[in-house]
Amino acid sequence: MNTPDTAAVETWLRDLQSRLCAALEAEDGGARFVSDVWQRETGGGSGILPLAALPPSMAVGGGDTRILCDGKLFERAGVGFSLVHGGQLPPAASKQKPELAGRPWRAMGVSAVLHPLNPYVPAAHLNVRFFNADSVWWFGGGFDLTPYYGFDDDARHWHATARAACGEKLYPRLKKHCDEYFYLPHRGEPRGIGGLFFDDWSEGGFDASFALMKNVGDHFIKAYRPIAQRRKDTKYGERERQWQLYRRGRYVEFNLVHDRGTLFGLQSGGRTESILMSLPPQVSWRYDYRPEPGSKEAELLEKFLKPRDWL
Repeated sequence: MNTPDTAAVETWLRDLQSRLCAALEAEDGGARFVSDVWQRETGGGSGILPLAALPPSMAVGGGDTRILCDGKLFERAGVGFSLVHGGQLPPAASKQKPELAGRPWRAMGVSAVLHPLNPYVPAAHLNVRFFNADSVWWFGGGFDLTPYYGFDDDARHWHATARAACGEKLYPRLKKHCDEYFYLPHRGEPRGIGGLFFDDWSEGGFDASFALMKNVGDHFIKAYRPIAQRRKDTKYGERERQWQLYRRGRYVEFNLVHDRGTLFGLQSGGRTESILMSLPPQVSWRYDYRPEPGSKEAELLEKFLKPRDWL
């Protein structure tokens, strides 16, 4: 099947959001997700502008942003679904696809961002999405891991599950794309240890592309949960907490400066609270900070934040 079944994609994405929330609540064992259902039919922060008065790139639509705060495991976890559309692509997207400029578009997706309290538990991110403009469509997504302290077995498990999600043939290609995408050029360093990333994906037709997106979404919890279970009871102190807050600064820098999804959402007039749910609740920047040589903090930079074949 090559004609996109947008209703099937929406149904699956909404179900994925619910399954992710249930699994993350069970792992946290304390807090629960709060659902914030939102609708933007007329645009503008006040919701009073008529549709005809919207800028051409302004998105309309809605979504369900679910947030868990101050849990036993997660300081903040967000799992959001959105379905938005507009009359003209915003700048972040039209630069990538100039041939689609001026066409009406529709985008839907699920994003999950996990910021644990314990510095030994890594942050994690998942996004799966579908986009179409007239007869042009594609899927995108992936998941990546951002540890504050590195462990070989965690990295191997994460990448072994990533390989299982897309198959041995595609894994090297999607891993390479992830390493290249989640990279801070102004710092000269990756955001984390990578995972999978694909975009503008329509290879093999709709059914095959949809299947890839589903596999990636379904493997995220399988990749993350065993790592969280291994590390969540590790003792830590103020030193580890301050290192975590400092490294979270890199996460913020990437999302606000380089992430295409964040730029697309903000430039299309998307709902700011839902777009910025990816940011950690607490973060710090220290001027020209360098970890002590030979420390576990230095090991993260020297050993783990280097693209490598973990398998």
